Amino acid sequence: MEDQQKQFVLGIVAYAVQRDISATQLCKLSGISLPELTGKNSITFSAKQLNDLWLNACHLSNDPLFGLHLGESLQLAALGVVGEIVKTSTTIGNAVSIATSLTGLVTDLFKMEVRQSERRFTINLIPNQARLKDSEFAFKQTLDFFMVFLIHELDGFILEKIKPEEARLPFTASAAKEYTRLLRCEPLETKDEYALTFDSKYWDLPIITANYELQTSLLQNVNLLELTQAESDSYRARIYQYLLKNAYLGIVSLEEIAANFNVSPRSLQRKLKDENVTYQEVADEVRKALALNYLISGKYLIKEISYMLGYNELSAFSRAFKRWTGTTPGSYQKNATAS
Repeated sequence: MEDQQKQFVLGIVAYAVQRDISATQLCKLSGISLPELTGKNSITFSAKQLNDLWLNACHLSNDPLFGLHLGESLQLAALGVVGEIVKTSTTIGNAVSIATSLTGLVTDLFKMEVRQSERRFTINLIPNQARLKDSEFAFKQTLDFFMVFLIHELDGFILEKIKPEEARLPFTASAAKEYTRLLRCEPLETKDEYALTFDSKYWDLPIITANYELQTSLLQNVNLLELTQAESDSYRARIYQYLLKNAYLGIVSLEEIAANFNVSPRSLQRKLKDENVTYQEVADEVRKALALNYLISGKYLIKEISYMLGYNELSAFSRAFKRWTGTTPGSYQKNATAS
């Protein structure tokens, strides 16, 4: 099973080599073993290693906008199975929704959310505040990368240049011209907001590489991948793993989960707070992952999925799903099964 973070790091190093940087030197300075990186086994990277990788890549290339330029150059294939899943989506909206649910497999520095209105849809990149203190440099470079990467990769799906209506992010005045070139619009400077807004006309455009059967198979593999990566000591990961493995039981209560882990509900809440997350947030992550898979499978009615995920009212599920993906369950399922 592919290690998605390893794939991403390989993409960074490969691009550095294109910029005439020695892979050996870059990895050595960053405390990363090049033989392990290019080997077949999985690797766990520390926050310091990833932060140093970005720092050294910028320093050795003499390019403070290394992440921005990586976003222009890297292709979806460099993200392994995550890239393949996005590429086989049926529409731009489907691709964006899937991408928001899989971002965590590539980086834990932020999460993506999409909000949709009648005229436009907005992709928000929301920082993981708990990770900022030890990964500030990596965070900025990774966010720059993803914003440019999103725009440039969407082009290949419809053979048309996509231009955002608006881009909001922090940047220096001296770099404004380059941000404008790569983001294809004059960015609005903000203190701590990262967002791209697009015209709604793009949402339902069909993707030329759509492959529903392949995407379904790949999504099943991602579920297995998430379970493998979740085998850690964090309560967030252990709870996510438990809920996903026991999805047939429904999303159980905090009290039931606490009993399963032999701790009191209050103690579990405190442990999750230390990990900067709540039980409700973990449960919603699982609900979202299950909802996407159930809808894509085409085997269930929406009201059945709503019940399976523990919603007493279909309207409550619809509101939650639109909050997660920016679209309704009906629209998402229609697009997902169109092919």
